[in-house]
Amino acid sequence: MIHPESTEILKNLNETCERNLSGLLGIRFVKATQNFLSATMPVTPKIHQPYGMLHGGASVALAETLGSTLSALHIDIKKFYPVGININSNHLRSVKSGIITGTACFIRKGNNLHVSQIEILDNKGRIINYTTMTNAILPHKNEGENNVL
Repeated sequence: MIHPESTEILKNLNETCERNLSGLLGIRFVKATQNFLSATMPVTPKIHQPYGMLHGGASVALAETLGSTLSALHIDIKKFYPVGININSNHLRSVKSGIITGTACFIRKGNNLHVSQIEILDNKGRIINYTTMTNAILPHKNEGENNVL
């Protein structure tokens, strides 16, 4: 199990994110503790929907990135991996620009199932999105398979 308490963990997470959707969206992990994980994402026109506001899918991508990564940090990634099996996202307020911050924490952390809640706030501290996510924790067929963290 990885204990996400150091800046080295954040550095590794951010380097990994540069190579996938998180990097395209500008997601940066900023804080990790035993109880939560936090990341930021800039709101720019490239992630707007046609009416000039943050696309809901971008909010969900931030939420899923946080929920999946939170699970990954709390399992033995050489033996197991998290797979999102359900996500429920409520868009509560629109955003046109700035930096949004998402924070994920566990509702339930079992051996085979993790449920997390993710709150995304605008740069004024107002909640813009509330998401719950469920991850199944699955064993690798071969130890160390697909170990990306």
